Amino acid sequence: MAKGLFTELEKLKGRILLLGSMVEENVRNSMKAFKAFDDDLAFQVQDKDNEIDRTEITVEEECLRILALHQPVASDLRFVVTVLKINNDLERIGDLASKIAKKVKVLKKDSRVNLATSITVPEQIDVMAEKTVDLLKSCLDAFVREDADLAYKVLLWDDEIDEAKHTIRRKLEEIQQQDPSQHIYLGVLLSITRSLERMADHATNIAEDVIYMLQGRIIRHDVEELS
Repeated sequence: MAKGLFTELEKLKGRILLLGSMVEENVRNSMKAFKAFDDDLAFQVQDKDNEIDRTEITVEEECLRILALHQPVASDLRFVVTVLKINNDLERIGDLASKIAKKVKVLKKDSRVNLATSITVPEQIDVMAEKTVDLLKSCLDAFVREDADLAYKVLLWDDEIDEAKHTIRRKLEEIQQQDPSQHIYLGVLLSITRSLERMADHATNIAEDVIYMLQGRIIRHDVEELS
């Protein structure tokens, strides 16, 4: 590998890791904002999402420039292609975090919702959120450490997120039967679980891309065989 290309790829890795850390922080803060109905923190999440979008564009431009200027091959080419795809998934996760933050404003503006008497966020959603963040962190760790085994584990752990969503849905349906007046708030909670599930799906995509980068295998249609 030419020294110039090596330097460019190291810079690219640094940028994608910076984007990953920004997204991970925003996912955590979006849930904190919702649980506390914190307008200021919700605004910070949405403002940070704008920075995430700008970083995503910068990373894409860097990838295209490297492809045009250096014309990498073999493992170097797979690395750049993987960064391009991870870049897109991270940006989508950032959008989902922003969507959760927006729910704070939605609830505060809706006169039918009494935040003083609304139920608290069920513990299962907290657990699901933590698992989702752990999944995101693990797939990025797999990328940094070039750890295919960890990437395969992420694919299996995604099933836990799916099961958590089904459990939470059943719990919310039970609560609504007991107290129908909470249907708006419960609907928002269900929407949040969907967003968390989609984040986990994007993290799974990243894990699949890491496997492609390391092994040259495209496995996105073979995940069921891994379980």
